[in-house]
Formats: sequence, C-alpha cells, structure tokens
Amino acid sequence: MPDAPAPADNAPPQAAALALALGIGCRSGVTLAQIEAAVQARLGDWPLATVKAVATLDAKAAEPALLAFCAAHALPLRTFTREQVAAVVADADARLSAPSAAAQARFGVAGVCEPCARLAADGGPLVRAKLALDGVTVALAAFVPFAAFTAPLTDN
Repeated sequence: MPDAPAPADNAPPQAAALALALGIGCRSGVTLAQIEAAVQARLGDWPLATVKAVATLDAKAAEPALLAFCAAHALPLRTFTREQVAAVVADADARLSAPSAAAQARFGVAGVCEPCARLAADGGPLVRAKLALDGVTVALAAFVPFAAFTAPLTDN
C-alpha cells in the first residue's frame, strides 16, 4: 500500500485500505492510451486493483476509449446525469476543485470527474483531487465501509 496521503490530494490514513471509485472526464476522441496515462498518473502508488468502479457524465457513456478502458480492466462504468452532478457540486461539504470552464460550456456542469467519483463511491470523500492530463481529467473517491460508521445502530 502507498503512504497515506492527506485529504483531497492526500488521503487520510485509513483510505489506503478502501475501495476506490475513479471519476473520469475527457474530450471527445481521446485515445485509450491517454486515459490509461491519466489514470496511472492519478493513482500514483495505489494499484488499479483498488478501483471498483469508473464513473462519468451520462453524455460520455459512449466514448470509445472510456468503454475500452473499462472493458480492458473489467470495471463497471457508472454514469450520472447533469442534475446528479450539479447536486454534488452544490454541496458545500464536497470540497471540489475549481470549476471547469470546459465542462460548464459543454455540459452546463461545474465539473465531471470529481462529482462523478463521489457519486460512484456512494458519497464517499475525494482522496485524490482532479488531475488534468492530455484531454483527460481523473479523480478518486473512497467507498466508506459500513464499519467506518461509529454511531450505534437503532431500530428508529
């Protein structure tokens, strides 16, 4: 496991053991090699095996290189609507990077990879913020396991 980084670009210590969701945004027509390079750069020392889902905006659901990446690594692709993405962006606790002018102009959303990563991780926190590389943006969010909740269970 890699050294435990701090929030957003440096995950909390327990995040190294968590399953991750990979949020990806990309320009139309990017290649599989561009996606692979951006994903590896964002993962750093974390192995790709820690990724359990890939997520993007529904408008990118048919992007050939994104589909090829998911197929090559046997990862499910989850897509989210503009409304779902906007709800994450509007959440003051989301701690997202600066808005993307390209995403705003093209899709009417402030970002793609970070909110999609959080949505795919069932609202889990970002553990690596957006990285933009050669037409691809990538972010990582952690699935928060049930054991992470410390409140006692009740029937109410």
